[in-house]
Amino acid sequence: MFLNALGAQRIPDPTTAGDFCRRFAESDVLTLMDTINQSRLRVWAQQPAEFFAEAVVDVDGTVVGTDAECKEGVDIAYNGVWGYHPLVVSLANTAEPLYLVNRSGNRPSHEQAHVYIDKAIDLARRAGFRSIYIRGDTDFTQTKHLDRWDALGNVRFLFGMDAHENLKALADALPAEAYSFLERPPRYQIKTAPRERPKHVKSEIVQERGFETIHTLEEMVAEFEYQPGACNRSYRMIVVRKRLAHDKGQMRLFEEYRYFFYITNDRATPADQIVFKANDRCDQENLLAQLKGGVNALTTPVNTLVSNWAYMVMASLAWSLKAWSALLVPVTPRHAAKHEKEKRSLLRMEFPTFCATMIQMPCQIVRTGGRLIYRLLSWNPWQGVFLRLVERLHGCWLC
Repeated sequence: MFLNALGAQRIPDPTTAGDFCRRFAESDVLTLMDTINQSRLRVWAQQPAEFFAEAVVDVDGTVVGTDAECKEGVDIAYNGVWGYHPLVVSLANTAEPLYLVNRSGNRPSHEQAHVYIDKAIDLARRAGFRSIYIRGDTDFTQTKHLDRWDALGNVRFLFGMDAHENLKALADALPAEAYSFLERPPRYQIKTAPRERPKHVKSEIVQERGFETIHTLEEMVAEFEYQPGACNRSYRMIVVRKRLAHDKGQMRLFEEYRYFFYITNDRATPADQIVFKANDRCDQENLLAQLKGGVNALTTPVNTLVSNWAYMVMASLAWSLKAWSALLVPVTPRHAAKHEKEKRSLLRMEFPTFCATMIQMPCQIVRTGGRLIYRLLSWNPWQGVFLRLVERLHGCWLC
């Protein structure tokens, strides 16, 4: 039945798949990513006009460990783990991996980042996004490229900056009125009546046993102009000053200030919102977790750096297909609110849940009268979404 559904007589076994990955050269993997992105553009083209208001591009590196001792390209990473250090450039709007680059374990996070940021900018422009926002942590603040990105006009960037002594001196020199309290919004909205918080058992144990802890007492935010040495113009530097308390048991040991810096060419967004936007970049960790544990893309089943790179790109396509299925679910005007909520839920859904609800459906496959009939044998709450998606895809519009 499975082969009938695919229209195939046989499928390759795992050893054949490994041999296929080993046939890839670096240029072949780059061509594969470009080919996938061509289909990605066709999916994006089906989206409403508001989808193209802004493309938020996140960039990060992650360590993929392995115990194998004979894999080409493995090396010891900054955290002591042997393996590879892939670079992931993704679209935060939909959590799609746009570019995935495998690198040796000892390579720095920023290596080749500017090349694939440029590729992501070009991809977003081809798609028709009206503005592009690039985000990355302190490892990706490549100051020699900031002027070039700023000159593009519709590209804004937001990168962390290491708290060097010169930056801390500039932050300390700001007048007191330059700082304002950073009020963080609540993590969630209470939809029912507020309830009394339970007893905080962990903090009581920490105090009783005299463990040393660090607490945030207050956060202040300010900004100033700063011109990095590799730049020909100045940019907006946002500084968050945290006052931290070091306690041991119930005794206060001392207090200190810690600084966090963000450089950006976004001059319209308030400073506190810049900080929140930088913090939102942490959502890319959820994508990395799904690529590692959901679709098992960030693993090393083959024996060379490039063949593992090819595997990572091919396996990550499963996550992109999930995102595309969510983007292509039709929304009818009569049930617009409900259907939009379903699209958002499907887009944010973890991969095992997606497989259970949309892929692993009990189904009888019957070939009769020149037709292929799928008879669903059970019901689940996502079946309506599934059938609307099938109707949208009917006719193989992506072929």
